Amino acid sequence: MTTPPTDLRRRAILRRGAQLAAAGAAWPMAMNLSAIADAAAADDAGDYKALVCVFLYGGNDHANTVVHYDQGRHAAYQRIRASGGIALARDRLAATELKPAQVLAGGFRYALHPSMGELAQLFNDGRAAVVLNVGPLVMPLSRAQYQSGLRSRYPVPPQLFSHNDQQSVWQSSGAEGSTVGWGGRFGDLVMAGNPQAIFTCISLTGNTVFLSGRDTLQYQCTPRGAVPAYPVTGINFGWPQRQRDAFLSLVTQPRTHWLENEYTRVTARAIDLYGRIDAALKPVTLRTVFPTTGGNDLGDQLQGVARLIAARQALGVRRQVFLVSINGFDLHDRLLENQPGLMSRVSRALSAFYVATLELGIADRVTTFTASDFGRTLSSNGNGSDHGWGGHHVVVGGAVRGGRFYGTPAEPSIDNTAAPEDQWHVGQGRLLPSTSVDQFAATLARWFGVGSADLADILPNLRQFGGSANGVSYPVDLGFV
Repeated sequence: MTTPPTDLRRRAILRRGAQLAAAGAAWPMAMNLSAIADAAAADDAGDYKALVCVFLYGGNDHANTVVHYDQGRHAAYQRIRASGGIALARDRLAATELKPAQVLAGGFRYALHPSMGELAQLFNDGRAAVVLNVGPLVMPLSRAQYQSGLRSRYPVPPQLFSHNDQQSVWQSSGAEGSTVGWGGRFGDLVMAGNPQAIFTCISLTGNTVFLSGRDTLQYQCTPRGAVPAYPVTGINFGWPQRQRDAFLSLVTQPRTHWLENEYTRVTARAIDLYGRIDAALKPVTLRTVFPTTGGNDLGDQLQGVARLIAARQALGVRRQVFLVSINGFDLHDRLLENQPGLMSRVSRALSAFYVATLELGIADRVTTFTASDFGRTLSSNGNGSDHGWGGHHVVVGGAVRGGRFYGTPAEPSIDNTAAPEDQWHVGQGRLLPSTSVDQFAATLARWFGVGSADLADILPNLRQFGGSANGVSYPVDLGFV
């Protein structure tokens, strides 16, 4: 029987406490990676599962990603976007029409961007789902409450429409400067089941708050593998072995100054971890062809994730959280020119990654999802769109209840009126989220194995949701996995 996540956390805390107490004054720094990994290790955590977050930096234009396709709403969408020439013609969307297993109330129909044929096929095959109008919320909020300006009574996320802050709010529920993210907190709860706990949270896109936990430290990789220690792996003066031996002797000699000693210990451990990753990845070969040419760095990163997952047994992990990313979505202008390439990279990379999980026989144990700073305005600000709030996102995987839409659809509108069809707009076609990031994350957490008792601690606003408000259901679990 799989040990409940809460029990795993308690065991990890007890082990860490005992070992840190024994370490005494020799434990001055949180950088002591090896001791954290040893302290968090547990005997069993059940079957493997992984979550992969694909962050679209810059704020993706959701309206040209998941596009209104029924004739009436597409006409309204096209009329609104006509002034900037940023609407997609309906006849271009036929090949990427989404054909759901259930018909949306009100006759809503959607298609993906014309450059996203691979993802449209995954949706129509039941391996991907679309979550409509997701964004950060402190509490369920109506348009009237937002427009009242009574922020003490109807609070909103900090620094709305700010790139840095909303990236942080999406990843950590707090503004820029937050130090703990919900991906890292997931890692805190499951790292006890990973014999090599340092490989629980892995970023292939640099340092990120999303993967920072209270106990978990993110391990950073490149698409090719671990970040090399050049004095060990490089060649200087034609004497590679002498260079390596000399460097290792420097970093393994005991030091009298505690800071020097700690630095050499951390460096030695970094070299050791590099060796473990390098050895684990060397025998890994994948038949799946990833789109790694033409500047598709997202394809590179997801190929790296696939190889790390393939090496999961050698790395000693049963639960992992990954982050990859792609930049360039802040399209205030040249939207029709620049978004197609970005959408194609996302679609092709996510499709190849899903195929790789099939090849590895673990498609139902890996769930991939998109996230972004925010959605954008439906109205044009020239030949692009401005910063928004809610947006649409995609979830992919064998465990996903795909071929469906989740969340609440919104009419294409920019008016600030009391019309019922405009309930989810707060000006310029900015979407007021009908689904919170906390609900989105809670659904992923439950699939991942996080217990209900821990959700409120990880997702501080989640307690505000559940039940109904403003005539809309706010379930804690959206049910897409």
